[in-house]
This record gives sequence, structure tokens and C-alpha cells, in this order.
Amino acid sequence: MRALRDARPDLELTYVGGARGLEGKLVGGGDLLPYDQLLVRSLRTAARDVHLVLDPIRVGLSVPQAWWLLGRRRPSAIFTTGGYLALPLTLAARARGIPTLVWEGNVIPGRSTRALARLATRIAVSFPPTLAAFPGRAFVSGTPIRSFAGIEREPARAGLGIAAEDRLMLVFGGSQAVTTLNSAVLGSLNRLLDRWRLLHVAGEAGMAAALRARDALPAGLAERYDPRPFLTDGMAEALVAADLVVGRAGSSTCAEVAAVGVTSILVPYPYAGSHQRANAAWLGDHGAAVVVANDAFSPDRLADEAERLRDDAIREPMARAARRLGRPDAARAIAAELLALAERRPLPSLSDEAVA
Repeated sequence: MRALRDARPDLELTYVGGARGLEGKLVGGGDLLPYDQLLVRSLRTAARDVHLVLDPIRVGLSVPQAWWLLGRRRPSAIFTTGGYLALPLTLAARARGIPTLVWEGNVIPGRSTRALARLATRIAVSFPPTLAAFPGRAFVSGTPIRSFAGIEREPARAGLGIAAEDRLMLVFGGSQAVTTLNSAVLGSLNRLLDRWRLLHVAGEAGMAAALRARDALPAGLAERYDPRPFLTDGMAEALVAADLVVGRAGSSTCAEVAAVGVTSILVPYPYAGSHQRANAAWLGDHGAAVVVANDAFSPDRLADEAERLRDDAIREPMARAARRLGRPDAARAIAAELLALAERRPLPSLSDEAVA
């Protein structure tokens, strides 16, 4: 949204959500954007319950609802990140001749995105391998991420109390379960803290155990361990300050470590298909990250990898490889494509070598 506003301050934007999404509270409950809601649920589960029957019915009923909504709003273009909510909206947009841009954030596209691709005007993808799933229809945009503009490494490190000779490890789990990461960290604190300063985003549920573990450390090690429940406002500074990041392999995490140019140990979330494994493999295959399977990520494995990556001669080439893969301007690329679709202008992506 910020990239669109930067490009066109006078732009009118509307958000369309579903019956079971948080967006109704985040967007619809305030003055951020006009908000419309479809009958279809924003989130869908594979549980064998009544929703297996009701969800297809909701999708069907949402198609005429979306048709009416688009007739009332008369948008020039539609942007969607996929999911079942997008199906009725994209069907109605296709029928009304409204161009649609779909974004896919994972290497392996989801089923809903594959279905939407037949209806969408263009598909933006985060990773080059995904182009093969949408021949002739897609371009590589990267993943929209937080802005790192104006954040300098030395002030960021100073703000966290990191001396020039120290190496900072940042551990966080993103939006997925962090139990595996927390267990590995707490089980290896003595080995890690002898060589690293550690900023550990443990989540609210993990903070009690993290604080107990810190209290049990010798004073010289305890001051090198900084557990936090979350790091929302300071995450950009922490990423810039870090020498090593340990985390899951969601699209945003992969995009941010690449944009910053920092070495990472990626532990793909083992569920939700193979999405995170494929995301992590993209960085790993390019020498930009160490990839460790969830069931292999033990305290000893973390300590061993951290000890190896403490060597600047090993870690710094990986950081440079990550930076080469980064696309920090992804939001602007998507905004430019969407505005060109809305204004029926030549598409910027058609002159990009990433077109399939």
C-alpha cells in the first residue's frame, strides 16, 4: 500500500476480506481503508468437519456478491495474494474485464494460486523457479518486505549494545511455531554465548523458559543473552545489525535476509506442504544459507553450525551471495505493474528478462 501511495498519492484503495480473517479487525475496524467483506472464509482448513461442505457453498455464493461489489466500486485493477478468498473476486473481475494481478510468495505455488492463474491477467512471483508454473504469464517481483532505508549497520549495532569485535546472532521464528528453535537455543546457550552475542525472539509463550535459562547462566554469559517476546518495531535494525540469522523459511524471512545480505541458518517449517523447504533450498543452492531440516535441528546441530559460521571467511561469502539474490524493491515493482494494468499502459515486467 505504501508503494502505491508513494507512486500515486491520490490513489483510491479498497480492501476486500473474508468472513473469518483478522483483516476485518485490522482494516475494517479503523480508518485505514474502506473495507468490504465476502461470505467466503479468509482461512481454510483441511479438517473433516462441516466446513468441507460449507466452504464450496460460500465460494459459490460469493461470486455474485463479488460481481455486485465490483459493479459498485468500479476498480481499475485488482491485486490479490491468492487464497480461496480470491477465487470469487477474480472470477467476477474476469467477467467484468477488470485486470487482476496475483502474487505468489513461495517457490512452489499453492493450489489456489494455480487455479487463479487461469483467470488472472498477470502473476508476480518471489522466486525465479516459480516462473515455470505460469509460462508466459508471470514475472519475478520478489517479496514485499519492510523498508531498510536509512538504517546503518554501526548505529543499529550500537543501539543493541554490540561491540565491533562481537558477532551477533538473531534467532526468530516468524509467524510459525518457534518451539523447535527455542529448544535448540536454550539447549546450547553455554556453547553459543562463548562465541556469540544472542538476540533471541522467543515469543510470549517461550519467554518464561528463556528468562529461567538466562538466570541460570554465569554472569559473564548472561549479559550476552537478550531474550525478547517480540521485536516488531526493532526487527529491521536487528536484521541489519546481525551477523547470523536463524529462523524459518517463509517468503518474507528469505526475502529479508537476502535484502540485508546476512548469512542465515534456515529451518523450514515441516508442515503446510513443501513450501518452506523449497524456499530455503533456493537460498541454500546459491550458497546463501545453511538449510537444516526441522527434525535435525538440535542444540548440538545449532552449536556446531554456529561455531563454523563464526569464521568470517566462511560466513561473509554467504552473506554476499544472499545480497545478490535480494530484491528490496519488490513492493515498488508490484505497484508499478498494478498501476500499469489499471491505466492500460505497457507493463514494466514485459521488458524484464525474468518473464517466463
